[in-house]
Amino acid sequence: MDSFLSLFDPNACSECSTEDFAIDNMNNQKALPPEPQVGNIEYKLKIVNPTKQRFEHLVTQLKWRLREGNGEAIYEIGVEDSGILAGLSQWDMTASLQTLQQMALKLGATTTILRERTLDNGRSIAEVLVRKIPDDQNNIEVRVAVLGNADAGKSTLLGVLTQGNLDNGRGRARLNMFRHLHEIQSGRTSSISHEILGFNSQGQPINYSYSELITAEEICDSSTKLVTFLDLAGHKKYIRTTIQGLSGYSPHHAMLVISCTAGVVGMAHEHLAIAIALNVPFFIVITKIDLVSPTNTLQSLESFLKQVGSRRVPLVIKNLDDVITAGANQLTENVVPIFCVSSVSGEGLELLLKFLHVLPPGISATEKERLEQESPEFQIDENFRAGDVGQIIGGLLSKGVITEGMQMQIGPQKNGTFHNVTIKSIHRNRVPCRMVRAGQSAALCLNSYIPNLRNGMVLLKAESNAKGCLFFQASVSVLFHATAIYQGYETTVHIGNIRQTAVVLGIFPSNCIHTNERASVLFKFKVHPEYVTVGQGLLFREGAAKGIGEITQVFPLTYKPE
Repeated sequence: MDSFLSLFDPNACSECSTEDFAIDNMNNQKALPPEPQVGNIEYKLKIVNPTKQRFEHLVTQLKWRLREGNGEAIYEIGVEDSGILAGLSQWDMTASLQTLQQMALKLGATTTILRERTLDNGRSIAEVLVRKIPDDQNNIEVRVAVLGNADAGKSTLLGVLTQGNLDNGRGRARLNMFRHLHEIQSGRTSSISHEILGFNSQGQPINYSYSELITAEEICDSSTKLVTFLDLAGHKKYIRTTIQGLSGYSPHHAMLVISCTAGVVGMAHEHLAIAIALNVPFFIVITKIDLVSPTNTLQSLESFLKQVGSRRVPLVIKNLDDVITAGANQLTENVVPIFCVSSVSGEGLELLLKFLHVLPPGISATEKERLEQESPEFQIDENFRAGDVGQIIGGLLSKGVITEGMQMQIGPQKNGTFHNVTIKSIHRNRVPCRMVRAGQSAALCLNSYIPNLRNGMVLLKAESNAKGCLFFQASVSVLFHATAIYQGYETTVHIGNIRQTAVVLGIFPSNCIHTNERASVLFKFKVHPEYVTVGQGLLFREGAAKGIGEITQVFPLTYKPE
């Protein structure tokens, strides 16, 4: 796939590592890798005047590719199954595109020609995006976490993207992003805010400037694809809140924002290291290019990306071909797309919007179905009371399905037990709905007030025999520590939506662990029990020290802790 995309700009990857891009026959520009048997990419030499039986077979094939791509499929027209670029005449290409459009209409999908190219033999090939909203949801949803140093322009950029109006150079666009008075006064984000940007079937952005007095509900209803931005704090004082957003909300992608005036400084290094540790695909946006040329910042980015030890290759986005290339390889390659934009002049914003439009969902249909079959587990990140409405909780449903009226239990409390509750109503993206599925974030209204409710609790099925735990064991790898970690070491542990100080009670098989070493570690939560399960990812950080791991054993509470 990447080789096909490079054909539209043969020099686009001249500075990139051949290890990331090379295939045996790329230089002759005559062929692609053979058609993949799985995934959402399909090669078709031509589909002209198929019989009724053949047409039904093609529709079934398209349906399968859409399922593989979670509602999105890419068709390469004029390409044989072996990958040879044969090309089509103009008449055959037109007829093939019409047949593909009829196939899509049969499934209620839409087609968009991403680009076409004429080969040396005069024949043409085309790349077509087919998009269908899955039957069980209103639109295709992608979560993007926004990272970067303080004053990099994160909230301003989001304000321009979601509100549709350029900034005045003094921060007007960011005012709608802030949630607290002190954020408006200081100009710095301290909490996690959620903003939405929609795209219709033609790829046009749908934001609050799409029509007069448009609401969030209308944006959701009019969009076939919805990008949810998580605006995270950039100041080092709020690093724990930022890690909680990355760990708890499980974003599909991360957008690292770097100011052209300041360069790669401050928390940008820390945020990128955390995103890579959590295995979150990321891309970079350089802002404020109306004030300073981005040349020096782009030069420093290459060494910056290599410092993390990820062997990433920067790809500066200059045209639409680069956008399609970057979007197709975002989940599979080591390429890091870099956009240069200005929130004041609007330069570069169109290419960024096109990239967000083709950005792939981060979970396959097979994995999504598997998660939905499991018992529901809702991770609570926010809780509040709204007048007479009652107790409201917000967070992410990591697995299962929750519907209105469902009997559930919430906890753990200080003694490790759970309370029975009933779901009164559900809201997603500020719109009421009747159901939330695995991988979706939502706000739930409960039927009763919950004493001692806190962020980090979970909502589980009423029939499950759930218990909190204070002690757990994990296989841990230390990314950095100035000396070594010994028994008695205290650190802030992030496990999904959980954030709490934990004490190291034991290290096996040795008595300490150094940088780049792995060991089995026994932890104890210092304040109150939490609900954790075997297999969950773990991230701990204390000062400059940080490490990652996976929970291997849990010791449920069978007594009331003192």
